[in-house]
Amino acid sequence: MSTTAPWDDLVAAALLGTERRTPPISPRPGQDAPAALLDAAALSTVRRRAGLRPAASRPAPAPAPEDPRPPLPPAARNRLAMLLAGRSAPGSGRRSAPDLAELLPQWLAMANQYGYRAPDALLPALLDAARARTDLRPEALTLGGARVLWLARLNPEWRFALRGGGAGRAAEALAAVDADPSASPRPREAAAGTAPAAPGASTAPGPKPAVPASTTAQAVPGEAAPRPGDTATPGDATTPDPAVPDGPAAPGSGDPAVSASDGRAVPHGSAAPGASTTPGAAAARDTPAAVPVDIQRQWEEGLFAERVSLLAAVRHRDPELGLALLGGSWSMERAEDRLMFLDSLRDDLSPSDEPFLEQALTDRSRNVRATAAELLSALPGSALASRMAERSRACVSLTAEVIAIEAPAECDGGMQRDGVVAKPPSGGGERAWWFGQLVEATPLERWSDWFGGRGAAEIVALPVADGWQADLQAAWCRAAVRQRNAEWSRALLGVPSAPPAAPTTPTAPGSPGGAAPPTAASWRDPAKLLSALPPAERAEWVADFIAAHGLSDAFRLLGVCAVPWAEPLGRAVVDALDIARDAGSYPWSFSGVMGLAERCLDPDQADRLEVLTAISDEPADGSPGAGGYWSEAFQRLVGTLRLRAAMRRELEPPAGATPTGTTPTHPAATGPAPTGPAPTS
Repeated sequence: MSTTAPWDDLVAAALLGTERRTPPISPRPGQDAPAALLDAAALSTVRRRAGLRPAASRPAPAPAPEDPRPPLPPAARNRLAMLLAGRSAPGSGRRSAPDLAELLPQWLAMANQYGYRAPDALLPALLDAARARTDLRPEALTLGGARVLWLARLNPEWRFALRGGGAGRAAEALAAVDADPSASPRPREAAAGTAPAAPGASTAPGPKPAVPASTTAQAVPGEAAPRPGDTATPGDATTPDPAVPDGPAAPGSGDPAVSASDGRAVPHGSAAPGASTTPGAAAARDTPAAVPVDIQRQWEEGLFAERVSLLAAVRHRDPELGLALLGGSWSMERAEDRLMFLDSLRDDLSPSDEPFLEQALTDRSRNVRATAAELLSALPGSALASRMAERSRACVSLTAEVIAIEAPAECDGGMQRDGVVAKPPSGGGERAWWFGQLVEATPLERWSDWFGGRGAAEIVALPVADGWQADLQAAWCRAAVRQRNAEWSRALLGVPSAPPAAPTTPTAPGSPGGAAPPTAASWRDPAKLLSALPPAERAEWVADFIAAHGLSDAFRLLGVCAVPWAEPLGRAVVDALDIARDAGSYPWSFSGVMGLAERCLDPDQADRLEVLTAISDEPADGSPGAGGYWSEAFQRLVGTLRLRAAMRRELEPPAGATPTGTTPTHPAATGPAPTGPAPTS
């Protein structure tokens, strides 16, 4: 046998063993078969490697872009490295050490408020952390800047960063346009003086109220089969509605996607050869909106997530420019994409958006129509709000200081066009369902006009006949949240000492709305109503609620309070925890509130809380071992607060330095408090 053999034969002999298969080589004198096999494998390996031809050279990647932002101070850089290294450390049950994984989001938010950039050496670890936790991505990508996007293009596992980078690129493009007003606007072929997206759209300036996400959580029932030329998605009907006439497509409704006749994909915003267009699409294309070329290209060529980020960034900077961008391709978007784009208009909603949203009321997608109606109802001066107010007025009357309700007898086509869903949820009464939607979309200021100039508190206190109080006041609650009306939210919340809202009782056919009369204030959702109040008033209300009822029903309320908690709220939470400890309460039931306190209490309170770390005497009827647990929990709370204070100090610019970002309004300001486990991708 020779000293060389095919590689496959050597592998086969190694797998089967030299006792079962004789190696295909000749051993040297005094050498056994296994040693000869290993020598032959080593020789063959060297021969194979030496015989490889060099691979074709590839061009080196372009250099990473420069990041002009200031670097992190040395102590803050070391802190980031520690947080990234400790983010995946497994928990060990009862611990008194701070949870580094929960401190990382706060650190990123503070660093971005100061305008720092991430160290180049930590960009891979930062991308890995953002890949594992979706809640970190916005802040991580902001800290990483353009260099983190450059790095993400080199590793397929980091491609998520490219999908979420549209906002930053949009901001850069808008900044370039601001620096050079003549920088490449893309003109449109039409006469000036019309709106960006829909025929007759107004460009008059107006207030831009903040509009929250949908507060109704209403499912859209009765979805039907897709209409030819449109694409249906689960839960999204695209068939013609009775309120939408058949025939030519309504303005702004269009097909969800357009493709060329040979099956090639057509970029967003471009019409396929021979593709028909709707009147709304034609009007949008003929509008002279000055969309910068870079932004238009990103809009046409970007992935869906990039386009959503781009639209949000442009709308925040220039709402009318964002509307022009959306109107240019509206008729060619898919139904589910139209819904997401429409939903992104909430934050910067203004009266100038009304004509576009009115056109969207005739969309072929039922969910798009419902979202457009919800946005219009959040504009108290809109035509839809006036129409809904007229319908509500016909249903409500005030006689002898008692509110009487006569719910609508039917849900006609006009109501459905304005967003009223005809089919109620399972177990609900139709008339109460229709009535609630009318009241929810009615401007709250109208009720004072109808009820003799009474204020919100007086109106809410009026008795309601025939068991309609829960339906009426529940609709008022949704309207107060949607319209961000502090006066009505305050009136509907009532005093903090009132009993907490009780769950709604099971349905009973004898009541007007198809449900049994509610107990206490089951129609009230304090967490949502609080979101419409100023932060200071919100914190004070929750503090008084905790003082009256303890922490059992306060977890959701704490989640809507500004961070760091105001001093009265922080004191109320700590006092309630201390009372629970002294009462011998089951300690683990307060772990969620304790976790919130670690992230939301003012770090300056650490020294004051030091006294709570001592092990207290356990009551005779208390939980065994509770004293030790409470001591550990308070030690962890104090340690976390001190670590947050250290993080804040480390991020402060050196004396005489000027950060490029915005200094936090409060040294520990970190944004809303997370109220659940860290999400994963």
